[in-house]
Amino acid sequence: MSDRVGVLLIIVSAVGFGTLGIFGKLAADAGLSIPTVLFFRFLLATALVWGGLAVRGRLRRFSGKDLFIGLGLGAFGYAAMSGLYFWGLSFMTAGLVGILLYTYPVFVVVLSALVLDERVTRRTASALVLALTGVALITGGNPVGADPRGIVIVLVAAVVYAGYITIGRVALDSVPADQLTAHVLPAAACAYLFFGSATGELFVPVALAEWGIVVAMAVLATTIPIFALFAGISRIGASRTSIVSTVEPVVTLLLGAAILGEPVTVVTVGGGGLVLLGVLLVQIE
Repeated sequence: MSDRVGVLLIIVSAVGFGTLGIFGKLAADAGLSIPTVLFFRFLLATALVWGGLAVRGRLRRFSGKDLFIGLGLGAFGYAAMSGLYFWGLSFMTAGLVGILLYTYPVFVVVLSALVLDERVTRRTASALVLALTGVALITGGNPVGADPRGIVIVLVAAVVYAGYITIGRVALDSVPADQLTAHVLPAAACAYLFFGSATGELFVPVALAEWGIVVAMAVLATTIPIFALFAGISRIGASRTSIVSTVEPVVTLLLGAAILGEPVTVVTVGGGGLVLLGVLLVQIE
């Protein structure tokens, strides 16, 4: 029963995270700037995550090196990845952005080999080839909704995210993930407060629909998935979680087609399938 509940929780998490691109598209259509969306997303999510951890008695404040690294990961790692992700949505469909971002597990393996001198196995090399072939298929096939600029932006986002994960794993290996998240979110919010103010692109949403998008993004696409992820990991472990989580880009692809009317072509499905197959090979290493 615990396994079933764990798998269900991870699916809930993946579905929640999978809605992020949809809300990002809706936010852009509503005229909300990227700094505005991300500042309020991270601000509201911080309040909700802190509240949830406080109720469970797990809210802790880092100090010293852990505090410095945790805030740095949020302000420069997670914030940068999120900004690139939303920028990529300006050029591509949410479904394609979701697929390309999900190359990050493969980049984690590559970075670990280059920086941490971890061994690269045949399975790892095969996974990299499959993922890159999938990206090449999507790029070369030029399906509707793909743009070279968007492809580059989202792949850079995937590399940044891989760096964020790799640094966090090495520097804060003994730190509980939920407590790290409690430091990453406010740091990311501060980053967009500064960036948005400096560029003049930070505004307070006015219309009810605008607030609805921002709140839904903070709750449905951030807070609920975060807690579901942690709860699921505690039941089925990190390895199985990483495998079940591969439904996330599929969810984004399907929701993009159903809600936004985004096209789903044979090339998109084929390329996306190769990317996910490569990711699965890495996850079951």
